[in-house]
Amino acid sequence: MSARGELRTGLVWTAPFWIGFALFTAVPVALSIRYGFTQYDLIEDPLPVGGANYAEIAHDPVFWTALRNTGIFAACSVTLNTVVALALALLLEQKLRGRELVRALVFAPTLVPISAVAVGWLWLLKRDDGLVNTALGALGVAGPDWLGDADWALATLVLMSGWIVGAQVMVFTAALRDVPKSLLEAAAVDGATAWSRLWRITLPTISPAVAFNVIVSAIWALQVFALPLIMTRGGPQNSTLVLSMYVYQNAFQYGRMGYASALAWIQFALTCALTIAAVRFARRRVHTRVGAAG
Repeated sequence: MSARGELRTGLVWTAPFWIGFALFTAVPVALSIRYGFTQYDLIEDPLPVGGANYAEIAHDPVFWTALRNTGIFAACSVTLNTVVALALALLLEQKLRGRELVRALVFAPTLVPISAVAVGWLWLLKRDDGLVNTALGALGVAGPDWLGDADWALATLVLMSGWIVGAQVMVFTAALRDVPKSLLEAAAVDGATAWSRLWRITLPTISPAVAFNVIVSAIWALQVFALPLIMTRGGPQNSTLVLSMYVYQNAFQYGRMGYASALAWIQFALTCALTIAAVRFARRRVHTRVGAAG
């Protein structure tokens, strides 16, 4: 078969993908760019307004609140989840009875839809008859209004994000098994403490896995949507309003599709900028092992 025939055959077999990509990705992206420079309410035709939407964003106090909440949630959840996942992976690599069962239980929540997780925790964290406050009450502690108090709502969402660290634990587990045992044994013989071995041997060796988990978690955290939408709907005093929710509100509650498109592109640009910065930082800090030739 000629090269042209092979190309034609390949295009025919991959046509469903390209058609789906065009209809559900390329066209919506192109339309969102256009709508970002228009006033569009989903009913009447888009009215061009130039850069008015982007100028409004710069002076929108609710946008800055959502941006602050998103940044706080991302920074805290990424840090917490990375530390918890690494601690669990280190613990489960020890020769403990039942560790395989525990590893399965840690990974299991990642298989549950995030909406089901949110609804379950919504019932657990109810102020008056939720299981968490009921248990605290039995200990003589008055539990707070976890989701209805502006001082607690965002922190509660951060803690909840740690419920789905199973995938990160698996990545860390695979990386830990690649740490040279000979180096750890030699360091132990030389009198290095467990903390010293962790800090000077284990962490540098698994730094690519740490960087991967941090970057992926940060991208997810910057686009978090289902948790605050289902559990707090923005929270009291917009305490849990994040960028994704603000885009949703403007598009489907306020009917401002043009403004929502502009917000979405600001969110996309910020996510890309932070991801690129994280990747560049990781390139300077991550230690890679190069196998010897021959």
